[in-house]
Amino acid sequence: MAEKPFAVDRAKTGRAGCKKCKQKIETGSLRIARIQPSPFGGEGSTMKAWHHVPCLFAALAKARATTKKIDDPEEDVEGWNEISDEDRAEIQSQLDDLPQPTTPKKPSGKAPKSPFPVKSPTSKKSPLKLGVASVSQEQQTSSSAAGKDNSFREFRRVCALIAETSAYTEKTTIVRNFLTKGSSGDGFSGDLLLWIRMLLPMVEKRVYNVQSKQLVKLFSKIFEVDYEEMLEDLEQGDVAATVKNFYEKSKTCLPISKSTLSLQEADKFLEELSEVRSEEEQTQIFKKIVKRCTSNDLQMVIRLIKHDLRINAGPKHILNGVHKDAYEAFQNSRDLKAVVGQSAEASTPLDISFNVMTPCLPMLAEVCKSVDQAMARCPNGMLAEIKYDGERVQVHKTGDAFKYYSRSLKPVMDHKVKHFAKYIPKAFPHGRSLVLDSEVLLMDTVTGKPLPFGTLGVHKKAEFEQASVCLFVFDCLFYNGQSLLDKSISERREILKENMTEVPHRVVFSEAQEICHPSELEKMIAKVLSEGLEGLVLKDLQSKYEPGKRHWLKVKKDYLAGGKMADTADLVPLGAWFGTGSKGGMKSIFLMCCFDPVKKIWLTVTKVHGGFDDKQLEKLQTSLKMKKISKDHELIPAWLHCHRHHAPDFIAIDPEEMPVWEITGAEFTAHDAHTAGISVRFPRVTKVRDDKTYKEATNLNELRTLFKNSRNGTDVSSIFGGDDEDSGSTSSSLSKKDSPAPKKRRIEQFLKTSPKKAAEDIKKDKSKNTNSSCSSGSSDKLFIIPAKLDSRPDFKDPLPDVFVGVSLVLPPWVLKNREELARYFTAYPFRRQKISLFPKLLSVFMTKNLLLRQKCFSFGVLTLPLLMNGFSKMLKRKLK
Repeated sequence: MAEKPFAVDRAKTGRAGCKKCKQKIETGSLRIARIQPSPFGGEGSTMKAWHHVPCLFAALAKARATTKKIDDPEEDVEGWNEISDEDRAEIQSQLDDLPQPTTPKKPSGKAPKSPFPVKSPTSKKSPLKLGVASVSQEQQTSSSAAGKDNSFREFRRVCALIAETSAYTEKTTIVRNFLTKGSSGDGFSGDLLLWIRMLLPMVEKRVYNVQSKQLVKLFSKIFEVDYEEMLEDLEQGDVAATVKNFYEKSKTCLPISKSTLSLQEADKFLEELSEVRSEEEQTQIFKKIVKRCTSNDLQMVIRLIKHDLRINAGPKHILNGVHKDAYEAFQNSRDLKAVVGQSAEASTPLDISFNVMTPCLPMLAEVCKSVDQAMARCPNGMLAEIKYDGERVQVHKTGDAFKYYSRSLKPVMDHKVKHFAKYIPKAFPHGRSLVLDSEVLLMDTVTGKPLPFGTLGVHKKAEFEQASVCLFVFDCLFYNGQSLLDKSISERREILKENMTEVPHRVVFSEAQEICHPSELEKMIAKVLSEGLEGLVLKDLQSKYEPGKRHWLKVKKDYLAGGKMADTADLVPLGAWFGTGSKGGMKSIFLMCCFDPVKKIWLTVTKVHGGFDDKQLEKLQTSLKMKKISKDHELIPAWLHCHRHHAPDFIAIDPEEMPVWEITGAEFTAHDAHTAGISVRFPRVTKVRDDKTYKEATNLNELRTLFKNSRNGTDVSSIFGGDDEDSGSTSSSLSKKDSPAPKKRRIEQFLKTSPKKAAEDIKKDKSKNTNSSCSSGSSDKLFIIPAKLDSRPDFKDPLPDVFVGVSLVLPPWVLKNREELARYFTAYPFRRQKISLFPKLLSVFMTKNLLLRQKCFSFGVLTLPLLMNGFSKMLKRKLK
C-alpha cells in the first residue's frame, strides 16, 4: 500500500522541532507531519517533517494549488484512527477553516468521469436557479417521484461520484452542478430538500432502534442464510457491505436486476422503520423494502440507517453546493428546511438569523498548553471561566415553553432539567424569550461545591441526599427578541449580569475573572488545579460568539507541562475488539485491566483505541497472544471479572504473558461500567512498558490511591516554581521559553544601548544571552512617564524629535529597566504640546504579548514596539 502523504500522533520525546515556527514540540503534544522524500536514504526512502497542527495548516493555507493537501483525513493521514476523537475534532476544525482554492486541481486521467460537467466554484453572488418545485413541503406526486432526478439510482450515482473525489472543493462542485442542471443537463426537477436530507443523514437523525448485530440477525432470517457466517463477515467493519454480499448469495430472496426505487419511497420506508420497536415489525418492513431493491440499493439504504453514506462529505461541503451562504446560515439556525428553502428562492446572500427554540452549534475551545499561548491568543485581555465537569446544556425559553439541548444538539433527558422551568423565570423575571449557554451538574447544598462528573444519572442522584441539580450560566445568546451572537463576550456578560438574579443552588453564574496579566492567569490555574477542578476556559474579551468554531481556549492539567500533569496508570491489555472502517478486521480497540491482589482476579478499567500507528497496530495482530471468543460472555475465563456488555471479540490466553502499557487520560473517574469501579477519561496509550511485567503493573489498590490523589487536587509547585510574588519573575515552565524571541531580544538590547546608535544596533543585534526585561511586577497599574516641557538646547547636530509631546506608557511587568528607559526617554528635547491618553487603551497594555505587537494604537501614546522602531521617518510623521 502506498505511503500516506501526512502522519499524525502525539510527540513521544519532545526532541522534534516544528518545521515552520522552529520551536520544540512538547512531549505529549498533538503534532502532524508532511511525509517527504529523505535526502539521507536510498531511493524511495521518506522522512517526516513534523509541525504543530496550527503551523502546518498555516503553511497549507499559503501553499500553491498544486501542493498536496489533506482531502480525506482517513485516507491521507497516517495514524488518523489511532488518535482520540478530541484530537480528530481539532484537526477537522483546522481543515474546515482552511481557505478553499479559487480553482480546483486539474482532473487526472484516472479521475472518474462525471455524467454532468464539473466546473470550479463560482464567486458570483447570484443564487442557484433551481426549479420552482425544487423544495416540496408535501409528498410529490407519483409522476414526479418517478422522475430521474428523484430516482434512488441517481442518488447512488451522485454519492459514488462524491466518494471517489478526494478534493472537498470538487465534491461541492459535483453537488452544485447536479442541483443546477439535473441528470439531463436541462435543469434540476427533483425534491431539493429531500436530496439534502438524504445526503446529510447525520444532521436530522431518525432513531431506528436497530444496531449492526440486530441488522445481521434480521437479514439472516430474511435471506435464510447462516447467522454466524454473517457475523463473521461483519468483523470487517461494514454492515452495509455484509448485507449486500449475503443478499447477492441468497437463494430464496433474489435481488431485482434494475433499480426502480424512488427517493420518496426510500424516505417513506425509513420513516416507517423509525416508528416501530419490535423485531417482528422491523422484519416485516425490511421484507417490504427488499423486494424493491437491487443489492446496491439495499447497501445504500443500510448506510442511511447507519447515518453514514461513506462519501466523506459533511454539511459544509454539501450545503455550499446549494448556496454559498447556506452552510454559515445553517451553523446559526440549524434549520435545514429554512436554509434550503431560502437558498432556492433568494436573490441576495442568505441572512437566516439565530432563533429561539431552534438550537445552534455551541462554540468550542481548543487546547491551550501554556500561559504564553493564552496571552498571545487573547491580546485584548481574557475572561477566565471555571471549566465545570458537568453536561453542557443550551436553554431555550419563549413565554412558558422551555427546550433543552445537549452539546450534540439532542434533547436533554427530562430528569436532568425538568425542574428548571420553575427556577429560570425567577432568575430572569423580565426574560420573555432567551437562550442561555450553560453547564448542568449536581451541587452539594451544604458545601456549595459541584459534585463529580457522572452524578447526574437517575440512580446516582439518589445517592446524594443533600444535593440539587444546578444550572451554571456562562453566556447569553439571545434575550427578549435580540440575537447577541455579534456582541463581544464582555457585552454579553454585562447583559447577563443586568438581567439575571441568582437562585441559590439552582441557577447561578459560572465563576469567572477578567485577566490581563500572565501572573494572574498562573495564579488562577494553580488555584483551580489545587482544588481538583477540571480546568479553565479562556475567552478574548472582544470575541464574538461563533457557533461551531473552536476559538476559545481550554486549560486542563493533562495539557500542561508537556502532559506531565496528566493522570497515568500502567495497565494490561486482556481483551480486544475489531475496529471499523480502515481498521475493519483488525484488533484495534483494547480492554485494559488491573489485578486485584486481595481477590486474586483481574478487573476491567477502560477501553482504549488511540496511541498506535498503522505499523505498530499491524505487529500487535500477531504479537498479542489472544484467542477469539466473538463477544461470548460464557467464554470469558474465570480469572477475569468482566461485565457482559464489555465481552470482547478476543481474550488473552495467559494474562501473565501480556505486555504492560502506560495509559494516559484527562482524569480518573468512578465508573460502575467497569469492574474495577474506576475508569480513565479520554484514555490513550502513551508508552509500551517493556521494563515492566504484569507484577509491576498498577494493581487495584494502587489505582484507588491514584484516584484519591487525583480527587484531592494537583500540586502545581513543580510547574509554577513557587509562589514568591515579590520576586517579580515569571519562572513558570508554562510561560518560560528556552530563549528570548528575536523581537524581544532587540528591545532588551535597545535598553542597554545609547539612543544615538539604537536604530542601527537593533538591526545588527544577534545576542542570544541577554536577560529578559519582561518581568511581572508587584503592581497592576500602568507606569507612565509624562512628557516634560524643557527648552530646546542649541546643538549643532541635534537628535530627531521623535518623542515630542508623547507620554511613555509601560505595562506593569516592565519595571526592572524603567529608570534607565525613562532617562533615555527624557534625554530628548520636548515642545509644549497637549497630551492625549485614551482610557480605552489601558487594557491594550495589560498583556505580555505587547512586546511582540507591531501596531500603533493611538496618536500621542508611545508603546514599546514604537520605541523599538524609533528614530524612523515614518514614526516622525505619525507622532507629529
